[in-house]
Amino acid sequence: MLVAVKGAKLNLTCMGHGSPTVIFESGWGDWAPAWSVVQPKVAGWTRACSYDRAGEGFSEGGARPRSAVAMAGELDRALHRAGIAGPYILVANGFGSFPARTFALRYTSDVAGLVLIDGDAEDGESPATAEIDRKRDAAAIVTLRACEAAIVERKPLPMFASSQGHPPDSCERVFFRGLPEKTFSRELNAKLIAITRGNSRLYAALISEMEEMPADIAWLRAHQHALGSRPVRVLVTGQHGIGRAGGRPNLTSAQKVYEADVTKAQLRWLALSSNERQIRVAGSGMYVELDKPDIAMAAIREVYDESRRRHE
Repeated sequence: MLVAVKGAKLNLTCMGHGSPTVIFESGWGDWAPAWSVVQPKVAGWTRACSYDRAGEGFSEGGARPRSAVAMAGELDRALHRAGIAGPYILVANGFGSFPARTFALRYTSDVAGLVLIDGDAEDGESPATAEIDRKRDAAAIVTLRACEAAIVERKPLPMFASSQGHPPDSCERVFFRGLPEKTFSRELNAKLIAITRGNSRLYAALISEMEEMPADIAWLRAHQHALGSRPVRVLVTGQHGIGRAGGRPNLTSAQKVYEADVTKAQLRWLALSSNERQIRVAGSGMYVELDKPDIAMAAIREVYDESRRRHE
């Protein structure tokens, strides 16, 4: 369904019945299909909803700037307008940890639990690791601006130099693990690629999300508070930012230092709750929901069971 909120219409896909409702928050450059393996399984025991942030995927509009506060507010309004009352279990991957954690801090009374899957943790990283991420984000913005400009000017989409002798990358390779995604159907891949090749507003939304990262980090640091005994599960892979299936088996010494610092920052989220657990995931890239869906689903089920136990 498309749910109207101020300045946007959010694409919301729900299935199953029950409470608490599980809400899936996708990573940067990802949309609801990222959860297409896990969501139907979760819907076997409760209502499960995935969505596309405003301006992305099958959603429309979205006022800028695209801050995590704005995104959390839009999601809150969309859920209530769609008649999907709390409490909610928020499940987030990658960049999705920013709007999900912001939602949990702003609307705590509506939150039953939190599952963070290899989430972005720039607000807790060391200065050196944060600088690596800042440079990567800046490079991504350059790529996105080139794609956006080509669509607006109706020119052929650019190709970008790739590393390690791989063929040049195209604009659609920015999304998910690089479209086409092998776990998606041919029809879904074709539709997603068509959006990436023809919707300039998609790139504008993603650029704004990246540009708002410093403000998002500052907001989270200023508004951090405990979530009581609400269950929190933190999944770490040691392969953060590595989208390839199964991750990367051989990391350089510099990459190992980076991954160790990201993991340390992610584990700080355990302090959010008195009912917390870390889950280390081996043999997966950052897309645990696609590489190791059973582990992601088990973590969600654990939070679901714990949240219901809190209210017995």
